[in-house]
Amino acid sequence: MKIPFLSLQDVTARHEAEIQAAVQQTVASGRYLLGPQNRQFEAEWAAYLGCRHTVGCANGLDALIWIFRAYIEMGVMQPGDEVLVPANTYIATFLAITENGLIPVPVEPHPDTLEIDEQLIEAAITPRTRALCLVHLYGRCAFTPAIATLCRRYGLKLVEDNAQAHGCRFEGRRTGSLGDAAGHSFYPGKNLGALGDGGAVTTDDAALAETVRTLANYGSPKKYVFQYCGRNSRLDEIQAAVLRVKLRYLDADNERRRVIARYYCDHLDNPAIRLPQRLPDEQNVWHLFPILCQERDRLQQYLTDKGIETLIHYPIPPHQQACYRQTEWAQHASLPITELLHRQELSLPLSPAMSLDTAAQVVEAVNQFKL
Repeated sequence: MKIPFLSLQDVTARHEAEIQAAVQQTVASGRYLLGPQNRQFEAEWAAYLGCRHTVGCANGLDALIWIFRAYIEMGVMQPGDEVLVPANTYIATFLAITENGLIPVPVEPHPDTLEIDEQLIEAAITPRTRALCLVHLYGRCAFTPAIATLCRRYGLKLVEDNAQAHGCRFEGRRTGSLGDAAGHSFYPGKNLGALGDGGAVTTDDAALAETVRTLANYGSPKKYVFQYCGRNSRLDEIQAAVLRVKLRYLDADNERRRVIARYYCDHLDNPAIRLPQRLPDEQNVWHLFPILCQERDRLQQYLTDKGIETLIHYPIPPHQQACYRQTEWAQHASLPITELLHRQELSLPLSPAMSLDTAAQVVEAVNQFKL
């Protein structure tokens, strides 16, 4: 029996009747863009997170792009300014920065947490630093009070990349509401996933929210009036309707992820692998279950041969990607911890539709692997 990394069919099937009803209702309404499903999802997502404003957009990358672009239009930043960013994140975080003519300053992660190392942030701040983009990678909360204090001390905007941490908390507050603004991805495989692309920006800043909304609608605050050179980046009504259904089950799905993750943590017992530092339950929604292994590629092939699908998040760090090869910041980057993690990380199967019996099969196979 093959074990998929993630079966979107199984995840979706649990709510199929409600999703079909929501889609049919939307189709029958004749409103397919900027309609009531969007307005209601935006209100429900803002209420869920505990923030004042949600602006739906086309995808998670656009959400981050619009945050930085809005800050530029508002005069808070300008091209050439620097944004601190964890060096081991997915490339979308970097793309949102460079798309706006800003300069990413990669900061190493802590090898135990896999999140940005708060002890290294202050040394990376220069007179051109305007923001820290904090990524809650793998579903793990990366926020700390020390990071918030640093941002206040140096007047930096704290932008959250919350693409992988829907429903995660820090001391009762949800990620996506901890900073000045946050970008969210609703890619189908996310904890809150649509049936296609989708994204959102959340913030308590009304001016920022209105600027983002305008930029994502061709730069138009009202029909045929264009304040900015914007783009078309809107969350469609069908995806908003699907997200409204799935949002009702997000906390239960995250708890199921924790059940599977706890089983892994309690039963994986192989000196050839290392697990990241365990966080309190509220601070991890287990979007992914990463393990580290010096013989990562051999372990992956071994599991593949046993019918267990795994993925690597991510095989090549952003500063080593071809698209950034000629940039000064990438050429001068010295990031040995990041590069080590990218050589060792492997993600095991985990989803809210997964059974403990399946998790047990994964554990048995991993525990039998030998260097």
